[in-house]
Amino acid sequence: MPKSYQLRDHPRARHDRRLLERMADGDPHAREALTERFLPLAHKLARRYSGGRDTYDDVFQVACIGLLKAIDGFDVRRDVAFSSYAVPTIVGELKRYFRDRTWAVRPPRDLLERALRIERASERLSERLHQAPTVGQLAELLDLTCEQVLEGLEAARAQHGASLDAPLDHGDEAHALGDRFGDFDAGFERAEERVLAEQLSRGLSKRDREILRLRFEQDLTQAEIGAVLGVSQMQVSRLIRSALERLRAVAAHDEEMALV
Repeated sequence: MPKSYQLRDHPRARHDRRLLERMADGDPHAREALTERFLPLAHKLARRYSGGRDTYDDVFQVACIGLLKAIDGFDVRRDVAFSSYAVPTIVGELKRYFRDRTWAVRPPRDLLERALRIERASERLSERLHQAPTVGQLAELLDLTCEQVLEGLEAARAQHGASLDAPLDHGDEAHALGDRFGDFDAGFERAEERVLAEQLSRGLSKRDREILRLRFEQDLTQAEIGAVLGVSQMQVSRLIRSALERLRAVAAHDEEMALV
């Protein structure tokens, strides 16, 4: 008798079939029983795909999602064992998880899938050879060129990003990786603005420049400026307004000349 028939005629397989039929009829307890029955399969596949890439708990949760999708999507009219449908469904869910969720930088999809193939092949060869495989050995196993393997290995480095808070060696002056990077310095922008303001203000009178300095550098009120210069607050307001209008006119003229 063929092995496939023996498997389907096995008492456990017949029990699984009855649970699937009951679930198809809307029995919620049958769904729970199937989930518990095939949890070891989800555990096995999660262990196979977790490796060092992620925590096992996260990968196991993804495998459980795949198992539930397999239970809900299985067609009881098909004369096949449930496990033959569940395994590729769970594996597909795991592959999508690693492809879409766990990369710090997303390479193109074909390169990403190649990197995952190379990683799994490297693990298998390492167990068989008891040492890290060469690029040539990986290329031969996967029917790729050495250049394609090297490209995939380089892409795999994008899977994990380095934390800017990660501590560095004690001999490094920076305490963390982020300490090596420069930060935004608003002083540069303010320096450029001061230079621009100085250039534009050359067309103003000495009194106008002094009024603007007292107002915008010293932050004096109009009444205080009037007291310093011996003029009324209304005159100060009018002088500030006319000085700013001249500055805008000069700036607009310079911008037009720059475009010519």
